[in-house]
This record gives sequence, C-alpha cells and structure tokens, in this order.
Amino acid sequence: MTRAGFVAVLGRPNVGKSTLVNQLVGTKVTITARTPNTTRQAVRGVLTEGEVQVVLVDTPGLHRPRTALGGRLNESARAAAEDVDAILVVLDAAAALGTGDRQVVEALVARTRPAGAPAPIVVLNKVDRADRAGVAEHLAGAAALVAEAAAGRPEVAGRVEYFPVSARTGRGVDALRDHLLALVPEGPFFFPDEEVSDVSEERWVAELVREQLLRRTREELPHSIHCRVVEFEWPHVVVEILVERESQKGIVIGAGGQVLKEVGTAARRELPEGTYLELRVRVEPGWQRRAEILDRLGY
Repeated sequence: MTRAGFVAVLGRPNVGKSTLVNQLVGTKVTITARTPNTTRQAVRGVLTEGEVQVVLVDTPGLHRPRTALGGRLNESARAAAEDVDAILVVLDAAAALGTGDRQVVEALVARTRPAGAPAPIVVLNKVDRADRAGVAEHLAGAAALVAEAAAGRPEVAGRVEYFPVSARTGRGVDALRDHLLALVPEGPFFFPDEEVSDVSEERWVAELVREQLLRRTREELPHSIHCRVVEFEWPHVVVEILVERESQKGIVIGAGGQVLKEVGTAARRELPEGTYLELRVRVEPGWQRRAEILDRLGY
C-alpha cells in the first residue's frame, strides 16, 4: 500500500525554505537567492522513496506587505497551509527570533489540533552558522514562542516536533526527511515516481533567469523584476524581463549589455545543451502595485 501527503513549508523571508526543499528532494526544484521573497508562487517539490511520496509546498516568505504583490504573496503562503498533512515552519538559527517568526509560529499553532492533521513541525535552519549554545538558545526560544501562541492549549504545544538542521550542508536533514516520510497517510501517489516538481518547463526557464538577475542587481531592484517566457519553440526560448522604471531597465541590461549577457550565460548552464536563450527587457510602470497586471501575470 502506498502512502502520500502534502507538507506546507512556511517561514518569514530569507530563512532558507527553498534551500531546505531542494535538500529534502535531493535536487534543485526551486530557485534560491539572498533576496527576500525570492519565492513568489508555491512550488511543489516531490520526494518519493519506495512506496512513500511527500509533496513539499515551498511558499513565499510571510512578511509585512507594502505592495499589492506583497499582499498576494502572503495570501499564497497561507493558502498553501490549508488541507495539508503537515505544516513545517522554518526559523533562522543565525538571526534573533522576532515579530515575523512569532507571526509564523502563530499561524502554525492556529492550524494545529490536539490530534490528527496537520502535524506541526518547527525546523531551526542554518545551525552551521551558530555554536551549540546558540542553537540551544534558539530552540528554547522557538519552544517559548509555541507555548505563548498555544496559551491554554498544552496538548497542541506538546504535539510540535523540533528539528535543528543546516539546509546548506545537509546536517540534520536526514532525520527530518525520515520524519516526513513516516507521517503521511495511506493513499495513491499524486505525481509519477520520476517527477520531482510541478513546475512547467516555461516557468522553470523564467525562474532560472530571475534567479541570476537577483544575484546581480542591487537590493531595491529585485522586487521590481518579473520574468516570463513569451516564446517557447525548443530550442529557441525568449524570456521577457519586466521592470517598473526606465532606470531599472538600464540596471538590468548593464553597461554594454554586460549584466544581461552574464545572466543569459549563467541560466543557460542549467538548461539542456543547445538551448538558445534570448532575453528582452520591458518597462511595465508600477506593475507590482496594479491588480490587473498581477492577475495577468498569474499572482
């Protein structure tokens, strides 16, 4: 009998959710960068071992939104935590626990019942950047946040499982993977054995381009970038890069087209050999604040 289930991965921006999902699946299924809100849409990474399949739903970081896009990212993350078999909250061992972490823990506890699904899990990530005392302090702090959020409901707080890991190095990830594989219920697989993600080829190419742009542009700019495939006739692929202002277009292209050239070269390294990747930059004024544009872009 096969077993299968969904696990939502929640956390504030930049705690390493996408890196953790990639490590659990065993291959890259979602892009990563140091920029907040790198993940903009739920990405499903599929972990299949023998007769068990766990679908990990990587979500945008929960944050205080300043644009219509930010609000929709939060809605997407919260929606992903509905009707799942487990909710996995990621905290950062290399940063002080703050208001954002408290809000994420509150979201976890609010969805937790004394028994049954979803199973509540707290993962303390980036333990490779903290000493043993720091990890212990963060775990105690996480338990305190859970206890505070579950005040008067000790049976809920008592259900939470804690895992210290390093998604970057893989430390502690095996124990977490085993726990996830053990908790999903009986049922048919949701994806074929060989699939590792639900991301289409077109979306994956666009995301690879955006990943490289995030790694090369200044901090204010990444939020204003959206990438989408506008032509897909393999091996010829055209990716359109949207920005909000003419000045941003110049930053993306770079002096003499150097930035755009570097982005294309780096993205092509992760695509099948022989792929012809063309990048175009277009200005769409204030796109992340305009509901009609967000609808059109699929947010």
